[in-house]
Amino acid sequence: MKFRDRYMRFEADFEEIFALTDEWNFSDETCTLREYLGLTAEEEDVWISESDEALEALLEKERSTWNAQKEE
Repeated sequence: MKFRDRYMRFEADFEEIFALTDEWNFSDETCTLREYLGLTAEEEDVWISESDEALEALLEKERSTWNAQKEE
C-alpha cells in the first residue's frame, strides 16, 4: 500500500514521507516519486510549488473528507 493510502487510513504519519523519499532516491525504482508515494498530480504540484506544510494541510483536508465519506 502506498504512503497516501496509509496516510488516509491513519496508518502513517506525514513525517514518513521524508524517509520514503530517501528510500526512493537510493532505489532502482523506475516510477516517479509521485507514483511511488501514491500522490495525485495536484498533491505533487502543491508539494513542489508551495511546501511540505502545504502538502500536509492538503492531505489532512482530503483525509477528513475521505473518512467522512466512508462513514456515510
